[in-house]
Amino acid sequence: MASAAFEDIAETFEFLDDWEDRYRHVIELGRAMPELEDAFRVPATKVDGCASQVWLMPDVSGTGPKAVFDFHGESDAMIVRGLVAVLHALYSGLTVADVLSVDAAAELGRLGLDEHLSAQRSNGVRAMVERIRGIAQATL
Repeated sequence: MASAAFEDIAETFEFLDDWEDRYRHVIELGRAMPELEDAFRVPATKVDGCASQVWLMPDVSGTGPKAVFDFHGESDAMIVRGLVAVLHALYSGLTVADVLSVDAAAELGRLGLDEHLSAQRSNGVRAMVERIRGIAQATL
């Protein structure tokens, strides 16, 4: 299960044959994201396990399994900022119960990201997904 925003990204990727074009698209997604306020770039929101600096600030409305999940994110690396935007598209607007049911590896695999990211970047994406899942789990 993926959000409509993520499905839009997946459809765009189908039209972009060249990985360089896909890479540029991910960067553009990151550029389009609102910046995270400096006040939220703190150790509590920093994601460990990323080669670049990454911050994820949760924004959950409600409580329990039907709480609606969202987050704001930032990175000091443009491609990683784009990956944050892709994850935002994947998870934003879902209930926390649905966040926990998303198979992020399979969904991101549809984009071919798993084949084209360095091992460090792939580890960083896994760390971001684990943080997102941890936030959702804590909300239940």
